[in-house]
Amino acid sequence: MQPSPRLIEQDSKSISCVGIQLEKLPQGFYVKHGKRVLDCISSATGLLVLLPLFALVAVCIKLTSRGPVFYRQMRVGKDGHPFHIVKFRSMIGAASKMSPGITVSGDKRITRLGIIVRRYKVDELPQLWNVLRGDMSLVGPRPELPKYVEGYSPEQKLVLCVRPGITDPASLAYRHEEEILSRCEDPERVYRMEILPDKLAKNLEYIRNISFRTDLHIIFATVSRSFLLVESSPQ
Repeated sequence: MQPSPRLIEQDSKSISCVGIQLEKLPQGFYVKHGKRVLDCISSATGLLVLLPLFALVAVCIKLTSRGPVFYRQMRVGKDGHPFHIVKFRSMIGAASKMSPGITVSGDKRITRLGIIVRRYKVDELPQLWNVLRGDMSLVGPRPELPKYVEGYSPEQKLVLCVRPGITDPASLAYRHEEEILSRCEDPERVYRMEILPDKLAKNLEYIRNISFRTDLHIIFATVSRSFLLVESSPQ
């Protein structure tokens, strides 16, 4: 059962008196205006440039497995507002009904084509549409499922004070998350108790130091590790 969007919103607005004060977060021109300008220009350009790739991936998905081209899932965004994140479908059609929200390496729900698009993060590219709409940013804490957000501490809920992103420092650190979880006896517990808290800590550090330079570094690092095969070994 999903938590009430209104309750999430109320909780996220009540955290300004806990831990880091909201007014102490970066408030410069880039944070207030420049970041959104960068998001709009980059996402619009990306959608146009990548249109042929989108068409190719869409055709391949339809030819290799049954189901829709895109996968939409409810996530929690800025100020606790829920929205539907968009991805290229990389699993069988009924995958969301078969197991928890996390995915591990070797998951039988993943299609053969899905293995490839997930390897190079191509399945994430449709989120440029979420960025253009204003649901997300290019860089920001990855949006989580409502069931995980319910368990956030008051300080952890500070990540809801900014738009979620396509990539973030935690995504770079856990580039091989699926492989890590595949080696665990209880992946769901490990994700909730170990990985997610560390991700949130990394993203709290990010939102304390948001800057144009930091965002560019994260974007270039994400592109190089996803598409140029420049990456570190699994943790």
